[in-house]
Amino acid sequence: MSPLTTAPPTIASVDLSALTSNLRQARRLLSPGCDILAVVKADAYGHGSVAVTEALAREGVTRFAVATIQEGAQLRDAGIQAQILVMGALPPAQLADLLGYDLTPVIYEPTIAVALAARLGAGSNPYPVHLKVDTGMGRLGLPPDQVLPLLQSPAFQSSLRLEGLMTHLADADNADPAYTKIQIERFQAVLAGLHKAGLSVPLIHAANSAAMLGHPAAHFNLVRPGIMLYGYSTALQRGPAATLKPVLSLRSQVAQVRNLEKGDSASYNRSFIARRSTKIAVLPIGYADGYSRALSNRGYVLVQGQRCPVVGRVCMDMTLLDVTDLPVVRPGDEAVLIGRQGTDAILASDVAAWSGTIPYEVLCGIGPRVPRVYS
Repeated sequence: MSPLTTAPPTIASVDLSALTSNLRQARRLLSPGCDILAVVKADAYGHGSVAVTEALAREGVTRFAVATIQEGAQLRDAGIQAQILVMGALPPAQLADLLGYDLTPVIYEPTIAVALAARLGAGSNPYPVHLKVDTGMGRLGLPPDQVLPLLQSPAFQSSLRLEGLMTHLADADNADPAYTKIQIERFQAVLAGLHKAGLSVPLIHAANSAAMLGHPAAHFNLVRPGIMLYGYSTALQRGPAATLKPVLSLRSQVAQVRNLEKGDSASYNRSFIARRSTKIAVLPIGYADGYSRALSNRGYVLVQGQRCPVVGRVCMDMTLLDVTDLPVVRPGDEAVLIGRQGTDAILASDVAAWSGTIPYEVLCGIGPRVPRVYS
């Protein structure tokens, strides 16, 4: 069957020059000797992990982080040879795949170290791993007092080699820095204990995007920018955060224009009842594409440079807009759900506020049937 010859009405445009600009902003925050571990999990936050990783690699990034072994395998299958760190769960049944794809695990449980060492076997070259310390996130991670005993265990005397130590900051975007300072102090105490025991740690990382912007003490010698690479920050929008450029825009086209009389309803459950003669534009995008049902009767979309309200329930495949106040709207007119049109712009952070979530979820939620177009 021949490939499609025309673009569909709904696309996500990814501006790789904005991505590299954000990378430059991230690098300006770093002290000498500190490097970037770019987070490309969740399909690079919905931007397309292969294209994003390749673009960042062209800019000199040599380390990338994913959440799952499957995500790492996808990058390897695309020909990416850089170091890939798997920061999420490590099911024992998948350890063979982890090794087969030459992925670097983050170990958060002693039994995983034992299982990995057993699979490697005696006599093999020590395999590089990172350990995760739980300093207060309350998710995956070793309690601080288990780190040194694990590194002194048989698994690390033969088959495994400590390449990095990490922790995850739970509250780095809070205007009150108190809890983040506590976590950093706990992490530093673990590092001091390892140093006292004569153990070296080549790579030390704790800072996510928010900590990169607001907590220089968390930078150590490796940082993990994620959301800031894609143009957003949950930290206060000041300094470098204010200069970040959103990388992704989401656009569709008007499929049909309908006229409602006063009292007519639109979409499921009649949650929108026209209070006047109303002109409705139907867009071929819905929650199956990642445009959340929570935006029903709450969101806005740019048409002809004007914000038009979403009316009625967002459907699986369609969204309705009230375009009554626009002079003429026709099928094929562009509708911008995320991005700029004319003098106005709708950001993923705006969509997040309307739907009661965060920009991360908005970007990650854009579905696979929406093609990504790169420029």
